[in-house]
Amino acid sequence: MITIKNVYMHYGSTVALEDVSFCVKEGEILGLLGPNGAGKSTLMRILTTFIYPTRGTAVLGGYDILEQPLRVRELVGYMPETVPLYMDMRVDEYLAFVGNARGIRGSALQKRFDWLVDACGITGVWKHGIHELSKGFRQRVGLAQSLIHDPKILILDEPTSGLDPLQIIGIRRLVKELAKEKTIIFSTHILQEVEVLADRIVIINEGRIVSQGTKEELAREAMRYRCHTLTVKEPKETVEKALKGLLHAKDISFVSESKDGFVTFDVMSAFEDPLIVQEMDNLNKEKKWPVRTLAERRFNLEDLFISLLSKRKKVESVPGGR
Repeated sequence: MITIKNVYMHYGSTVALEDVSFCVKEGEILGLLGPNGAGKSTLMRILTTFIYPTRGTAVLGGYDILEQPLRVRELVGYMPETVPLYMDMRVDEYLAFVGNARGIRGSALQKRFDWLVDACGITGVWKHGIHELSKGFRQRVGLAQSLIHDPKILILDEPTSGLDPLQIIGIRRLVKELAKEKTIIFSTHILQEVEVLADRIVIINEGRIVSQGTKEELAREAMRYRCHTLTVKEPKETVEKALKGLLHAKDISFVSESKDGFVTFDVMSAFEDPLIVQEMDNLNKEKKWPVRTLAERRFNLEDLFISLLSKRKKVESVPGGR
C-alpha cells in the first residue's frame, strides 16, 4: 500500500532525512519510533504531500506523491502532531467544514457524523466551541477530521499526545479496529505505544532508519541472543560453576541472592538455539536443585531501542562508519 523510496530532505545544510526507504502492507499498522527531532514528522509531511522531498519519492495506493499528489490526498487521512483546528468554530461546524472541503455533503456527511461522534468519543462536546475543549478532546476532534472521508490510509503523528490513560486505551482500540479496513502509520516517541499497537516497527534516529521489522526481528538484530533466568536454592559458587559447564550457554551472569538462599542467574544463548532450555532442565534434574524459576526473560522494546541506537552510534564513531 505504501512504498517509500530513498527519501532525502534537506533544510539548507541541515539533513532532516537521509536515504529513508521502507514499505507498508495493506491493513498493516506500522509504528514509526524515534526520539524527538528524529525526522518522523518531516517524513509524515512528505507522505501527505504537505512538503516535497529534496530527493526520492513515495507511492501510496499506486499514486506517486510527486506526480499525482491530489490522488494521494484523496486516499490519506492525516492528523498532525499540532492539530489544525479553528478555535472560533464549534466542533460540528468544524467537521462540517472539513467534510465539505472533502466534497462530502448531505446524507453522506450526516452518516459520517453519526459514526465519528461515537468512534472518537466526542458526543458530549459536539456543540461546544473548540476553544473550550481540553487538549485531549482537541486531539479527538483532530482524529475525527482525519477520518471524515473514510480514507484507505491513515497517518497519525503522535496520536495519543495529551490524552489521559482511559482516552489512550480508547484510541488504541479505535486504531486496532480501523486497521481491519485501513493501512495505518503512526509516529511516536513513546515505546509502549509502539509495543501495544504496531504490527511492524521502523526505528528512525537523526533522519536515518536504524532498523525495521517485527519486534521479534528487531530482538534478533539487536541482541543476537536470548536470555533464560534460573532461580534455585543452592550456593552461588556451585550454581555458577555448573552453569559455566553448559555447552549451549554463551554467557552467565549473577543477578541476585534472596534471604532464603535462592540465587538467580541469567543464562545467555544464541537466539536460534533451542537446546539451552533442555540442557538447563537436565542440569536441574541431575543436581536435584530446588527450582523456583526457569523461564525466558523477554526483552522489552526499551531494551531493543537502546541497544540498536547505541550500536549505530558505535559504528558512526569509527572513521568512515557512517
